[in-house]
Amino acid sequence: MASESESYGRIGDMLVTQGKLDEALKAYRDGLAIAERLAAADRSNTEWQRDLSESYGRIGDVLVTQGKLDEALKAYRDSLAIAERLAAADRSNTEWQRDLAFSFNGVGYALNDQGKFDEALKAYRDGLAIDEQLAAADPNNTRWQRDLAFSFHGIGNVLKNQGKFDEALKAYRDGLAIRERLTAADRSNTDWQHDLAFSFNGIGNVLKNQGKFDEALKAYRDGLAILERLTAADRSNTRWQHDLAISFNGIGNVFKDQGSFDEALQAYRDGLAIDEQFAAADPSNTRWQRDFAVSYANVASVYIRLGNIANALSALQKGRNVIAALVTIVPDNAQWTKDLVWFESQIARAEGQARETERN
Repeated sequence: MASESESYGRIGDMLVTQGKLDEALKAYRDGLAIAERLAAADRSNTEWQRDLSESYGRIGDVLVTQGKLDEALKAYRDSLAIAERLAAADRSNTEWQRDLAFSFNGVGYALNDQGKFDEALKAYRDGLAIDEQLAAADPNNTRWQRDLAFSFHGIGNVLKNQGKFDEALKAYRDGLAIRERLTAADRSNTDWQHDLAFSFNGIGNVLKNQGKFDEALKAYRDGLAILERLTAADRSNTRWQHDLAISFNGIGNVFKDQGSFDEALQAYRDGLAIDEQFAAADPSNTRWQRDFAVSYANVASVYIRLGNIANALSALQKGRNVIAALVTIVPDNAQWTKDLVWFESQIARAEGQARETERN
């Protein structure tokens, strides 16, 4: 039965890569049901307990992507409770210690998305402390080095959301330094290349918020160059395609703030084209749907600056419809509700501008 549970996990992993989150969640829950029966049958079997923890963690990953943050946090905490018991039972078992750090990161991820930044930062730092110990114990262990970079990046995300840009930049750059060493050691490792692009995007976000537009643009373009290579080599990898759209939007943000509206509009349209494909491919993937709506908002913001109110209004209405559908799915998602209010206020303002233009 344990092998059957693992099979469901592998199927779920494949479906996540394809962006089929509802199907992935079903596979993970089928595996969880088996893992729960095994773990209940023999609580002394640490491998079955570990499998159960991993099942909860995978489910949490899907739920957080779907915007079901309360459910995701519960899954991550269920995973964390098991990981803590195992790690406490044998502190010399590095794999169990690594699992514990992973669980802390999952909890931090969900809390960050909920806007509970202090709690998120504590969870990430608990994970970081473990990752630092492991990475220091064996600097040649690339898995542990990669884990450490992930923890730094998670901390950077929270600090950025708190407006602590200098601290966020340091955390992102600590992660970047590790990822640069890893990619330099093996340029054929596409996962490490993707991680590196993600670091550049994080750094670009902070530099843009600090008003350092030239530096931000360079960081975004460094990330974009990597993602363009990766996506050209494998167009079926939805995660890489999705992150390529994020890079285009980051570049658009910088151009808009610099007043280069034509360049901003082109970058935003490049991102929108990708987001539109994903949104159509899987309407159940709520993260893709929200990103699609955000892309419309970005395009609209440039049209407004260019004085093209008709096109701005069209983009805003399309984005509003996407968000309204999300709120229907998860009415208690605070971020989506906030997004809907924003879209409706922007539409009202654009309609007012349109009427004013007609009168003149």
